[in-house]
Amino acid sequence: MGSFLSCCGPKESDEGYLDRNIAGGNTSWRIFTYKELHTATNGFSEDNMLGEGGFGSVYWGKTSDGLQIAVKKLKAMTSKAEMEFAVEVEVLGRVRHKNLLGLRGYCAGSDHRLIVYDYIPNLSLLSHLHGQFASELRLNWQRRMRIAIGSAEGLLYLHHEVAPHIIHRDIKASNVLLDSDFEPLVADFGFAKLIPEGVSHLTTRVKGTLGYLAPEYAMWGKVSESCDVYSFGILLLEIVTGRKPMEKLPGGVKRTITQWAEPLILGGRYKNLVDPKLRGNFDENQVKQAISVAVLCVQSDPDKRPKMKEVVSLLKGCEPKEKAIPTRIQSVKYEEELLELDQPSEDDVGGNPDDSGVFKSLEVQKMQDSYNHKHHGDWRLNRNV
Repeated sequence: MGSFLSCCGPKESDEGYLDRNIAGGNTSWRIFTYKELHTATNGFSEDNMLGEGGFGSVYWGKTSDGLQIAVKKLKAMTSKAEMEFAVEVEVLGRVRHKNLLGLRGYCAGSDHRLIVYDYIPNLSLLSHLHGQFASELRLNWQRRMRIAIGSAEGLLYLHHEVAPHIIHRDIKASNVLLDSDFEPLVADFGFAKLIPEGVSHLTTRVKGTLGYLAPEYAMWGKVSESCDVYSFGILLLEIVTGRKPMEKLPGGVKRTITQWAEPLILGGRYKNLVDPKLRGNFDENQVKQAISVAVLCVQSDPDKRPKMKEVVSLLKGCEPKEKAIPTRIQSVKYEEELLELDQPSEDDVGGNPDDSGVFKSLEVQKMQDSYNHKHHGDWRLNRNV
């Protein structure tokens, strides 16, 4: 992990910590000692566990100065796990935005890797759309739109305002956390790619979650900012409709959210697209605008998708200046070989289908305001293309 230590600072000593500033003093973080984190989490007690996945476990903790934190602890020192750790620390060390999950610090000893985040009290968007809080309707229409706009603004910052530009590569409901005011925080940068100036796209190993993956990325490994735009379009449809990006029908047939939505959009039946749990309490004009933005984002041709600057502008109600918004959605049908991979993969870290998002699944909430949530069919795709 020499490259990680060179870009993120010297290897930490278990005797103390250093205060650091990255990107011109824009973001401050700490190098924690293992002893500090061991004490803060009560010895990484099971009672403090917020969730676990193939990579390891996440624990709630409280530092000696009263700061509540969440600590992600790698289970095994595999090369893939260490790479995700290094990428996430480097990316989070570079960015600071109200809609991105903050980095509090990390700990990198000879036999352990830990990332320390701010503790966020309201779980993930996934838990409110499909998990244990879905029936409680904590997400009214106004909150949903704030979550959509805030998430888009976080991506806009990554794509256009930080240098080098950053592609997240894993935008989905489990990677959008909600603070005490239900403001969104885009999280989990383990798959992120830093794009050098003047480079439009990269070809890389495919990682992500089926249903959210842009077709050019899923099929050929071609990744660019427009891949995040596509994933955001799927997320936006999910926020409006309350449906999962990929669902299994009777007989085992799998249908994407775009395939379900296409006839309703084509027929102009926008009210029928809205999550029925809202019971008609929504702004129809905002629904039409949000669906129109989603349709733009999920076009199969990446060159026709908008930039995140335009997405944010449109979501805030601004009229498009040059690009006419299409009325017909272009449903992407994943190839059968990809659909067959919609199951645990031993090639990935831990081979765990629930291994997605910063804070993983638990069957029982163990402490008040914890992050835990149950996942619904998430998986990690990790293959050479």
